[in-house]
Amino acid sequence: MTDTPASTVKTTETSLDVVDLLFEEGPMPPEAVQAKLGLARSTAHRHLLTLQERGYVVKDGERYGLSLKFLTIGGNLQRAIPAYQMIKSKTDELAEETGERAQFIVREGDERVYVYTETGESRVQTGAHMGRRGPLYSSAAGKAILAHLDDDVLDALIDDFEFESMGPNTVTDAGALREDLAAIRERGYGLNLEESTKGVHAIGTCIRGHDDEVIGALSVSGPATRLRRDRLEDELPDAVLAAVNELELHIEHT
Repeated sequence: MTDTPASTVKTTETSLDVVDLLFEEGPMPPEAVQAKLGLARSTAHRHLLTLQERGYVVKDGERYGLSLKFLTIGGNLQRAIPAYQMIKSKTDELAEETGERAQFIVREGDERVYVYTETGESRVQTGAHMGRRGPLYSSAAGKAILAHLDDDVLDALIDDFEFESMGPNTVTDAGALREDLAAIRERGYGLNLEESTKGVHAIGTCIRGHDDEVIGALSVSGPATRLRRDRLEDELPDAVLAAVNELELHIEHT
């Protein structure tokens, strides 16, 4: 039997609190870290120096900030995704073909993470950028992923969701979400009609690999005035589904 830890490691928690603080607020002197986290001066210094020695923090004058080691780690994780280079290429093609923003996301726990995004000629800021996170239930791509998870995994996720309105039309009811996921499985793609952001619509579909393993999802998003429902349902499904079909064929034969 595997022992389950009864508690977390306090010193590790403190180091991660320092990392989170520098991520959220940017470089700062040790005194600011000390004050914001309620640490003793010597404790703040020890954690900053340890992170600096391990390459996660850099010092510029009197201020400490996060280093690009996080980019190195993220880049390696990005490249480890099956068929990532082809997924990136297909995302670029979708952005060019539709003129809108295209993105590739993956599931991490109960969240969606934007791994790669590209914008077409009609670019508009929709809030999607690499590294951004959000709940799976409030996006077209996130719901497409949920629709293709094993039943036990899906049930556990839905039970744990703390449904919160992210946009005017966010699905915040487990029953309604299950109905939406059933429709996605039937038609092959998910829709986001101002569910994650006011004024933004999107369409997304799941990418699966060997043995139907869920790899992630591709989506196209843009202003609701341009991505009207008729365009989302009549024009864009063919483009998104064709891109994913080609990706899955490539993955199957590699």
